[in-house]
Amino acid sequence: MDKKLRKSRNNVVLTGTLAGIAEFFGIDPTIVRVIYVFLSLVLIGSPILLYILLAIIIPAAPRGGQSYGHQNQYYGANQKKQPKQAEKIDDDDWSDF
Repeated sequence: MDKKLRKSRNNVVLTGTLAGIAEFFGIDPTIVRVIYVFLSLVLIGSPILLYILLAIIIPAAPRGGQSYGHQNQYYGANQKKQPKQAEKIDDDDWSDF
């Protein structure tokens, strides 16, 4: 198994560092983020320095097909949207006026 600690490109909030740690250990990134916020409050901000250090040290994951780390149909990099077609209206139907 070739697991490497890398910043996530699939689940990015700020830099993808916490999501990368979660992917490395195989747990939900939300759990890691909640633990990080709790530790930041309890340990009076010292995890913030650790986060900055990890964000600098941990390399980014290779680029995939998605941009900005979003896995959503609305954030597709190469999607072209089709213009909406107007509904055809019968010109003789003016009975509402």
